[in-house]
Amino acid sequence: MKIFQPINQVKASQLSPTTVLGLVTLCLIIGTICIGPWVYPQSADTINFDLSSLPPSLAHPFGTNTLGQDQLARVMVGGRVSLTVGITAMAMAVSFGTLIGAIAGFYGGLLGSLLMRFTDLFLSLPQLPLSLLVIYLFGDWARATLGPQNGIFALVVLVIGGFNWMSVARLVRAGFLATRDRTFIQAIQALGAKPHRLIWHHLLPNVLGPVIVAATLAMGNAVLAEATLSFLGLGFPPDVPTWGRMLFTAQDYLDSAPHMAIFPGAAIFLTVLSINFIGDGLRDRLDPN
Repeated sequence: MKIFQPINQVKASQLSPTTVLGLVTLCLIIGTICIGPWVYPQSADTINFDLSSLPPSLAHPFGTNTLGQDQLARVMVGGRVSLTVGITAMAMAVSFGTLIGAIAGFYGGLLGSLLMRFTDLFLSLPQLPLSLLVIYLFGDWARATLGPQNGIFALVVLVIGGFNWMSVARLVRAGFLATRDRTFIQAIQALGAKPHRLIWHHLLPNVLGPVIVAATLAMGNAVLAEATLSFLGLGFPPDVPTWGRMLFTAQDYLDSAPHMAIFPGAAIFLTVLSINFIGDGLRDRLDPN
């Protein structure tokens, strides 16, 4: 038995115009960054000082940076990294938060209280300063262990996901507490259903709607968090053109070459805004409250 409307029963006609706009925009962004680098003639890595800091033109629609690299190519390649970080960190946060919330909500008692105090502890921590501290302390170790790019990718995902699971945990726990004492759950328990079956087959499906909404919002937050870390200089190395790293590079040239900041900034803005539009639309349809 399910209380919330299943995701596969949400029709496009039920979605608000802003949600449809968000879906179309996000699909265009994803399609561009996935297909664009294969068909766009300019390379993201080619350095040509003769083309340094050119404004947008037909040959270079987003202009070039101080090294003469094509900005459109770098925005597309950087989008792959930024969205991969967002999706991976979101998956980590939602998985861990769902696990904590499910255990706390199903078993309750001392175990549930301890898990919720653990969640409250993480909620009280200053996320950005601690994220910067963790990357600063363990960045060199991660690069030496997993490689320059894989190491920092794993560390950034771990930091972002590790500080964004708490809202999911509280949401899942609240859903479990609201559902576990209902008549159909008690009837299933009376029939001898095992705890793992109750959790995975009867309780968890009833909180999937709100969890999906939380996942979309967590993805937007993860993209923004990666951009923030890279903008502060503790994210990906300079040779990896993430959107945040491009903004970090452009901050010294805002007067002479503003296009270096405008286009990656617009990419971040449109991506996060479209994800939030989708999340708001799904919340209106999936969450009965």
